[in-house]
Amino acid sequence: MKTKITNISKIFTFSCNSNDLSILHDHEILIEDGIIIEISKCCKKYENIIDANNCIITPGFIDSHTHPVFVGDRSHEFIMRITGKTYKQINQEGGGIFSSVKMLRGSSDAELFESTLNNIKPFIYNGTTTIEAKSGYGLNIKDEVRSLEIIKKINDELPIDIIPTFLGAHAVPPDYSKEDYVNLICNEMIPEISNNKLAVFCDVFCEEGYFDKEDCSKILNVAKSFGMIPRLHADEFVCSNGAVLAKEIGAASADHLMSIDDTGIEALSSSKVIATLLPGTTFSLNNNNYADGRKLIDSGCDVALATDFNPGTCTIRSLIKIMLFSVLYCGMSIEEAFKAVTINGARALMKEDCVGAIKKGYEADLLFWKNKSLDEIIYWNDPSIYLKHIMKKGKIIN
Repeated sequence: MKTKITNISKIFTFSCNSNDLSILHDHEILIEDGIIIEISKCCKKYENIIDANNCIITPGFIDSHTHPVFVGDRSHEFIMRITGKTYKQINQEGGGIFSSVKMLRGSSDAELFESTLNNIKPFIYNGTTTIEAKSGYGLNIKDEVRSLEIIKKINDELPIDIIPTFLGAHAVPPDYSKEDYVNLICNEMIPEISNNKLAVFCDVFCEEGYFDKEDCSKILNVAKSFGMIPRLHADEFVCSNGAVLAKEIGAASADHLMSIDDTGIEALSSSKVIATLLPGTTFSLNNNNYADGRKLIDSGCDVALATDFNPGTCTIRSLIKIMLFSVLYCGMSIEEAFKAVTINGARALMKEDCVGAIKKGYEADLLFWKNKSLDEIIYWNDPSIYLKHIMKKGKIIN
């Protein structure tokens, strides 16, 4: 059945081939089997009609970096941070990643499923129609596999697309030496996860005190040999040469980048690696060292934005708020922020040929806004009032 969306005020989109924002006035969209088949002033030959009631329409948002597979919370760490404790100090005092690892390992399958489902659902209400979801709070074979199986199960249940990423290299468990744990990841975890087709991507935390460039290179090369696509947490607290490794390894993205140096920027600008900025984390850490989106873009890098939703350092699930932070603190324009959560978010997940734009042949992932412009979407930053409908593959889901 063909469905026509009519009475659209304006359509806002970037295409994968253009650096210019396209604004279409008084166009209609024709959809068949969840795919856009026509965009024109007058679409004919339709069986069903949706009245947009003069809304503007944008692509559904794409969140390319999240950590939603966890139970419990770490709200006490928020109090520790606002009283002056650093990320490193909190970890040393028993908080941080290992706090979430302990809670996840102690949970039942039903508890982990329910918690993760409730962690992901609010993304939908904020306009996210495609989301990347990482493991990383298991840090052993059983619980990393269990985390990815939960992602797969929820992907089958929810109407949005959830792209799984294996992040076994999130931290070194206290009962392992780093060398032994890296070997466990390479020799046992990656083969098991690959054989069960549980992850599209393999991520690593390339950071001082966690995994260095050599560790990450070893893990990602093994992952590539098993068909997983590399991505990295890179240059977050110190310059760890993660961006350079991202180019060398052919990663889909290098994420965080608050401490990237000029060599790293040159590496990203001369590659297809997407520079993914996570200003919500910087904000939540009460840290003024925001990634320099302006310098990255002016240097020729393709920049995406993502939430980095996780229980410890960013509980934000709204990409509108992340866009707001990028405009206020990362030197980006509203148009650049919009591009970063649509087509460049799709590039970070290597899905730019099917989502992230409003274009013939693309999935009909659409947001209907009662606002009059992109400026207003970020200015009001409140989808609960202004986001009227969310469409995924041609179906209204909210």
